[in-house]
Amino acid sequence: MNYRFFLAAAAQSLMLFLCAPVLAQEKIRVAGNFATEHSSSIAMEQVFKKELARVSNNQMGVDIFPAMQLGGAKENVDAVRSGALFMTWVGAAFLTRIVPELEAVSLPFLFPSRDAAFRVTDGPVGQLLDQKLGDKGFISLGWMELGSRHVTNSKRAIRGLADLKGLKIRMQPNETHLASFRALGANPVAMDVKELYSALEQGVVDGQENPYAIILTNRYGEVQKYVSNTGHFFDFIAVVANRKQFQAMKPEMQKAIRGAMTLAIEHQRKLAVELDTKALEELKKKMQYDALTPQAVEELRKASASVVDTVKKRAGAELVDRVIAEVAKSR
Repeated sequence: MNYRFFLAAAAQSLMLFLCAPVLAQEKIRVAGNFATEHSSSIAMEQVFKKELARVSNNQMGVDIFPAMQLGGAKENVDAVRSGALFMTWVGAAFLTRIVPELEAVSLPFLFPSRDAAFRVTDGPVGQLLDQKLGDKGFISLGWMELGSRHVTNSKRAIRGLADLKGLKIRMQPNETHLASFRALGANPVAMDVKELYSALEQGVVDGQENPYAIILTNRYGEVQKYVSNTGHFFDFIAVVANRKQFQAMKPEMQKAIRGAMTLAIEHQRKLAVELDTKALEELKKKMQYDALTPQAVEELRKASASVVDTVKKRAGAELVDRVIAEVAKSR
C-alpha cells in the first residue's frame, strides 16, 4: 500500500511539474481587421508575438486574430474598451468617435511625406494624443503605418476634381474624412470595412479609398475598375490596449509588451513601404491607373482646405494649429 501510494504521489508531482510552465503563462488576446498578408498582421505575428515570448521568458503568450476573425474594426475597438479584448491594431479613424482629438492628424493633404507624418505622432503631439486615448480607457502602444489613401471606383477615371462629383464613396467613420469628400463634391458614406467588398460588388457604393496595399489584399480590384493616386490622407494604425488590464500587469510584463511592440512597429513601417510599392504594380495589372498631375492635386487640396476650421471645433484649435506647425517644420 505504501509503495503504491508513493508511486501515485510521485506521478502526481511529476504531472504538476510538467504542467506548471503552461499554467504559469499569461495569455493576452489581440485582434485586428487587416488581412493576414498585410504588413501590420505580419508584424504582429512574426515580430510582436515572438519577441514578447522571448523577452518574457515565455511567461506571456499571445493569441492573435487578424482578418476580422473577432469582428470588424468598430467591434474590436469596443471590445478593447470594455475589457472583453486586451488589444487591437486598428485604423485611427475608428477611434475618432471616442477620441475626436485624433482628427487633428486626419486633415486632407496634410503630410508631405511619411517622415513628416511620423515626426508628429512620435513626438509631443503623439504624446498628447496618447493621453487623450488614456482618458477614454485605452493605453496607446504606438503608431503603425496605414499609408496614403487613394480613390478607386467603378464608374470613371479620376483625373481631377470634377471627376469626383456625385460619386458615392465609402469612407471610414471619421468626420474629417467625410467632410473632406463632401467638400470635393463626392457623396461619402461611412461604412465598416467588413461590409465594403459586398457593397462594392452590389453597387451600393461606387467606390472607396484606401492605401494600395489594402486595395490589393482585400481584393477590391475584383469589383473596381479605376484607381488614381489621389493621396488625399496619410493614415495611421493605432495600437491600443485596455488601460485597466494593462496597468494591472506586473511592471516587467508592461515593459515586455511595450518593448516587443516597439520592434513590431519598426518592422511594420519598413515593410509597409515595400509592400505598398509592390501593391501598386500589381494593381496596374488589374485596374486602369490614372496619375493626377501636381496641378490636379493642388486643386483637390484647395477645395478641401475649409475642412480645417470644422476640425478645430471638434479636436481643438490649439491642437490642430500645433499639428500644422509641426508639419511646417518638415517642409
